[in-house]
Order: sequence, then structure tokens, then C-alpha cells
Amino acid sequence: VALVGARAATPGGLVLAAHLAAGLAEAGVVVVSGLARGIDSAAHRAALDRGGASIGVLGSSLDRLYPAEHRDLAEALTGQGALVSEHVPGTPPLPFHFPLRNRIISGLSAAVVVVEASEKSGSLITAMAAAEQGREVMAVPGPVGPGRHRGGHALLRDGAKLVEGPDDVLAELGWLAPDAVRSRVGPALDPAVARELGLEATTDDFSA
Repeated sequence: VALVGARAATPGGLVLAAHLAAGLAEAGVVVVSGLARGIDSAAHRAALDRGGASIGVLGSSLDRLYPAEHRDLAEALTGQGALVSEHVPGTPPLPFHFPLRNRIISGLSAAVVVVEASEKSGSLITAMAAAEQGREVMAVPGPVGPGRHRGGHALLRDGAKLVEGPDDVLAELGWLAPDAVRSRVGPALDPAVARELGLEATTDDFSA
């Protein structure tokens, strides 16, 4: 399953990406992303931290790793997953390589989950490629208004599946029985973080 999103992610987005990746890794799912800053690296690291496998798809050749500060993460991926590139050695990370790279991210995955994305985010290119390839497209909702969730909300309006946690992904793909959704033991979101993100459980009475 691919987890993608903004490079300049919000703190809440990074927490949610890690939460999703950790839960999927615990379920034995390989997490795919693009080794970029922000959502991508948070997803890779969380999957690896849970002992899972993860695949990083590069927009450069393997010997021209980008971004350079993720070299430790890239080395970890080679031990617990893979690094993938379609480029010959010596190919730099040119801007037009990354939209092309995104079709590989979606192609390797049964589903693409967009965690945070603005209206012009490259993650939407990944989602578009996923739809063209017959993959499932999913998105995490967020606050209404300008910001990092407008791209995800656009996907939801167009029919993407709504995701709040790893079990939503597993159930949508048929990898978790519907009656087991949210009853499965998995990594819990820190209560303080959940309150800040507006994701805490409520007992509101709507009968009035």
C-alpha cells in the first residue's frame, strides 16, 4: 500500500502517516512511498520501526540519492525492503523525474492513500496514476479551508475512499473482515495528539 503526501507536512500529518504505516506494517502489509521529506519518510520510518517491510521509489538513480539526508533511511530500506529506480547510474534528481516516478509507486501498490496534499500536490499525480492502473484510491480527511487537505478532499469528492486509520485500508482491500474494523488491536494514536487533531472518540447525543 502506498502512503504519499506533502513534503512540507504538518506535525499532525506526520503523526497520521506514521500511525497508518505502523498499523499496516503490523498487519504484514508492505508500505510503498517515494523517500521524500515529510509524509513519505514518516511512513517509511514507521513501517521499518514496526519491523515491517517498505519500498522506496526514487526520482534519481540509486547512486544519486535524493534527498541526501535520507541516506540512513535508504540503507534501512535495503535491509527491510527495497530501493527502486528506473534510471541509469549517474542520473540526477531532475524535477520531471518525480511525476514519472509516481506511476511506479502506484503500480507497485494495491492502493494509494493520500495523507496530506494541497490542490497542486504531486501526490494527486500518484492518485491519478493509481486510478488509471485500476488501483484503489483513498484519502485522509482534514480541516476544511486552505491548506494541506484540499487535494485529499477533492479526491474524496471524486469517489476516493475515506481513511481514518489502518483498519479502514485493510477492510477496503478485503484484508480485514468488516466486523473486525476498529476492534483489531493495533498502534493507538496518542490521546493528546488525537485531541489536537480532532480525532478523539466522542459520545455526542444526536437524538435531540
